[in-house]
Amino acid sequence: MPYDDAIAHLQAVDPVMHAVVDVVGPCAFAHRAEGTHFEAVARSIVYQQLSGKAAGTIHRRFHALYGDRAPEPAELLATSDETLRAAGLSRQKIGYLRDLAARVASRDVPLDDIDALDDDGAIAALSRVKGVGRWTAQIFLMFRLGRPDVLPELDLGIQRGVQLAYGLPALATPREVQAIGAPWAPWRTVASWYLWRFVDEQNGGQLGD
Repeated sequence: MPYDDAIAHLQAVDPVMHAVVDVVGPCAFAHRAEGTHFEAVARSIVYQQLSGKAAGTIHRRFHALYGDRAPEPAELLATSDETLRAAGLSRQKIGYLRDLAARVASRDVPLDDIDALDDDGAIAALSRVKGVGRWTAQIFLMFRLGRPDVLPELDLGIQRGVQLAYGLPALATPREVQAIGAPWAPWRTVASWYLWRFVDEQNGGQLGD
């Protein structure tokens, strides 16, 4: 199994995570390698604050403007607001997408070379884009770059997972997530995946409150 070392570490350092892993089972975490980094960030902007179905429809219309593919930054910048609005994008998201395209085109955000940056450097670079905050940057690191040690402490699913697994009276705060998750390094991405899945399992009533 590709995550045997991660699982062994998590179960050795944290008895609660040992139980979580036992409930969830084998790790099926995988990152998406297809497409470009620009496409991945643009997709995250399109999907913000929308249901999966609605976001998927708008995303398909967005790609349809460019022959059913993701645009290059210069192509996006050359597309009128009216055309983008007709695809279903809000004015705010159009602004975010244009800012992303302009920063990538000028290399203010070096997406082509972002793999060479450490996690903090990549988060700082991505966060320069309007509409891309710490959470979005962390999810990019996890599911696009496959970084193994990212803990998205602002994620509601992670906060809920920590609450359920550790018996907290309320959602875990970001600080609590970071403190509880410190021993999981250098495999906090895998631990996060387990917490997300654990919430799903918990909803099915498989492991106490």
